Amino acid sequence: MKKLYALLLVGIALTFSACSDKGASKTITVGATPVPHAEILEFVKPLLAKEGYTLNIQVFNDYVIPNIAVFNGEIDANFFQHTPYLDQFNKDKNTDLVKTVSVHLEPIGIYSATLTSVDELADGDSIAIPNDPTNSNRALEVLQAAGVIKLNNEKEVKTKLDIVENLKNLEIVELEAPQLPRTINDFALSVINTNFAIPAGLNPLKDALFLESKDSPYANIVVVKKGNENKESIKALDKVLNSEEVREFIREKYQGAILEAF
Repeated sequence: MKKLYALLLVGIALTFSACSDKGASKTITVGATPVPHAEILEFVKPLLAKEGYTLNIQVFNDYVIPNIAVFNGEIDANFFQHTPYLDQFNKDKNTDLVKTVSVHLEPIGIYSATLTSVDELADGDSIAIPNDPTNSNRALEVLQAAGVIKLNNEKEVKTKLDIVENLKNLEIVELEAPQLPRTINDFALSVINTNFAIPAGLNPLKDALFLESKDSPYANIVVVKKGNENKESIKALDKVLNSEEVREFIREKYQGAILEAF
């Protein structure tokens, strides 16, 4: 009787376990900034459903919180940043987040509410750039490429203190990246990330006075906590984000303002 009872308990346990596994959630929660990241994720929802997963998108208007959320296990992955930003974040916050795949490139651009060319800058004009280290460096390099300033190019990561030539005595003002489109009228020029420019009604191809080169290393990537990069769910996410369907979606929807990076 004891053996029969023990076998019965084992059978119940196995049945419960099988039911639990069968009913286990196959939802992938990904944090993203609104444009174009959340738009691309919305597009891949049905593709991911074919792989057996439900995609839950959490939208952030911030560059810090989605990384903290991944590190704390509150979300499975995020999609909003490039590798230089991730490397700096891991260094500053002592986190262990890792890249899985590259998806697209958003060329950072120089915009103005009043000027039609960077050549129209007047002596003492002010220019707004992002204040996080990697995008600040990126913005300064774009200003240099546009002929606005010259930098000490011996340094890998440059700040405004590394400007070695500023013939028009331009003032460089650092702001939170999401603030740049909202404050465009306050500055002669603003260097704005595409994911914040597009929601503000700025078309990079039509409105930017100067755009970052297509050879930029700042491709946007999927990021997870170290150790999770080989999970089946993350592999499925990576597969659909690097699919031909997504390549065509990016080309057709963004018309060159955003470029595929795979």
